[in-house]
Amino acid sequence: MPHKTKLLVVGGPTASGKTRLAIELARRYGTEIISGDSRQFYREMRIGNARPSEEELAAVPHHFIADRGLRAPLSAGRFAAEALRLFNDRFAGAEHLVLVGGSGLYLRALCEGLDKFPDVTDFARTQVQGIWEKQGLTGLTTKLRQLDPTYYKVVDRQNPRRLQRALEVSISAGKPYSSFLGNRPERPFEPVYLMPAVDRNALYERINQRVETMLREGLEAEAQTLSEYQELPVLQTVGYQEWWPYFAGEHARERTVELIKRNSRRYAKRQLTWFRKGGVYRICHKE
Repeated sequence: MPHKTKLLVVGGPTASGKTRLAIELARRYGTEIISGDSRQFYREMRIGNARPSEEELAAVPHHFIADRGLRAPLSAGRFAAEALRLFNDRFAGAEHLVLVGGSGLYLRALCEGLDKFPDVTDFARTQVQGIWEKQGLTGLTTKLRQLDPTYYKVVDRQNPRRLQRALEVSISAGKPYSSFLGNRPERPFEPVYLMPAVDRNALYERINQRVETMLREGLEAEAQTLSEYQELPVLQTVGYQEWWPYFAGEHARERTVELIKRNSRRYAKRQLTWFRKGGVYRICHKE
């Protein structure tokens, strides 16, 4: 069998130490890092997405960090395609390569490929949007349980976009979303899944401290410069979306900071659930 590169996939929740672990691995094996963080692709976003510091970026060559603008969004599928081209052009035959990020879908897209789904119809999109606007999460989950009980059992039921996507596909195709899952392509590397060891209480405290550090570094000013782009999906995310009501005078700055910390902790909890699901990621205990 031909040699396959070991792709060391460092996943896990925000503030868990992924960047440090990835740099340690890249240095140990004399290789480079591909970032699979769906927010760190964009030049305009630095503070709120916890981009690696200039020192960290200088320590090991990184790819897909601040290499495009907000108006050139990168989907999980396109990221996988670009990363595969980079791999074939530059890293084919390498012993090791490191992939790091907290965006599980993007990591999975590169490592396993994405399933192919039918086009979503306008009728389905309108129907699902109506359920979301009138009934919220309860309506989405109830409808999904009816149309696709298999996917209902495994989906993150606190993620409205994931629920909406599954419903749009199910309604458009007239068959369950879960029926389109599987049949993924072969990859020219062998993924090895790793996650930093993390105590949940300690993680939450680190998240709170990170938010305070971001504030000192100018997170509010950065969000202000990005407010004109707030309708973009990439800015409807924790660390940025909490500022829009504050800038509109809807609540106080203290409430904004409180929401960023709370939502960051909740996001980390969802990430932990995602990365631990199925037992694929091996926990790396820190020295």
